[in-house]
Amino acid sequence: MFEANDLTVRRGDRPVISGLRFSVPAARCLQVIGANGSGKTTLLRVLCGLLEADSGQISWKGAPVEPRSPEFQRELLYLGHHPPLKGDLTAAENLGFAAALRGIPAAERRTVVEGALQRTEASRFADRPTRTLSAGQRRRIALAMLCLGSAPIWLLDEPVTHLDAAGQALVTRLVTAHLEGGGIVIAATHQDLGLPAGSRDELVLGRRPS
Repeated sequence: MFEANDLTVRRGDRPVISGLRFSVPAARCLQVIGANGSGKTTLLRVLCGLLEADSGQISWKGAPVEPRSPEFQRELLYLGHHPPLKGDLTAAENLGFAAALRGIPAAERRTVVEGALQRTEASRFADRPTRTLSAGQRRRIALAMLCLGSAPIWLLDEPVTHLDAAGQALVTRLVTAHLEGGGIVIAATHQDLGLPAGSRDELVLGRRPS
């Protein structure tokens, strides 16, 4: 179980998130929706430790955690709205760098990276500098980062942005497989992720988008 209790985040004197509570059990996706400016991205950045909440508590497996702690960081993968890719590195080099940060031994990295590229159907452009790739291709490389290691918590900000129908179906497959393995997904997106019935809950921030 991944939980947040009484989370409050302020921007100046204005609360962006106020007294937020939710819990996500294993094998479940929490889809965060809300109008622009309602705090969806802010929430994900707090949960992954990039921002600090003004008050409240995050808990994992029944115990309070500090989002920035190395132990908790190993338990999650965060995919932001803008893929964390270095433009002068190839797709494979970006993934190799990410694999090293995830603690994957050097002897295993090439195999793990190749597997992630194949899974996201990105092998054909893996040797090109990332800055030369289309937005959709860069998104596939970013999605391949989800296939490095076995972190149980995925935090996804607009994961289907820039993807065509085939790319959106890829996201559905990746998320579904993660849930079937007992993982947890928290996704900020207005779009239907095509998940199986009964595997998804909604968290509405602010007003529901029209």
